[in-house]
Amino acid sequence: MTGWQILAFLSGLAGLCSTIAATLSNEWRATSRASSVITATWVLQGLWNNCAGNAIGALHCRPHLTIFSIEGYIQACRGLMIAAICLGLFGSVLALIGMKCTKVGGSDENKARITCFAGVDFILCGICSLSACSLYAHRITTEFFDPMFMSQKYELGAALFIGWAGGILCILGGSVFCLSVADSFSRSHSQANYIYRGAASHSHITAYTRGQTKPVKEGHAADNSSSSRVQHFDKNAYV
Repeated sequence: MTGWQILAFLSGLAGLCSTIAATLSNEWRATSRASSVITATWVLQGLWNNCAGNAIGALHCRPHLTIFSIEGYIQACRGLMIAAICLGLFGSVLALIGMKCTKVGGSDENKARITCFAGVDFILCGICSLSACSLYAHRITTEFFDPMFMSQKYELGAALFIGWAGGILCILGGSVFCLSVADSFSRSHSQANYIYRGAASHSHITAYTRGQTKPVKEGHAADNSSSSRVQHFDKNAYV
């Protein structure tokens, strides 16, 4: 189970790094690249900057002027990606504390609870990243296939695919963490039931020292004395 937790941590960490890279990227949407070398051949837009580049390799970027002039879906994507990064960071810290291969976190029960919280954080991180990228991609595709939209049309940028991949990795890592915790809890519960039933089944057995007779009730004592007399009579009768 420790190996699965390490694999889940690496998956969640890779997803977090991909989410950070997608958030900082300027290629959330891009125009098609033309073959002209003289003029600017493509335009890139991200959550924070607008960029223009050409085939020579020159790239000029400027940040969005003010937050109040940005469209609502961009602000929503910003909030979702920032929330995803925060949740991923919390999940990474909690995973380091709650994993079985680390020396911090206290008892196994506490470490299992911490690992469960880490898994939930990673899953929420992945959901936020997938939601932000899907919302942005939906806006791009809607404008691209709308015949009444006359402004500049864009295509899906590389940052969207990076964000999708990061979200999937975070969800996979968080799911493995939650499944490992559920498996450990079920094993500990089954062991506790086995120990309890074993103790209950043997609770009626008492230990007596050698030479010590088991106390009996008065009625049973009379029966035992009569039976011993009958046995003694039988032995003498055969003699």
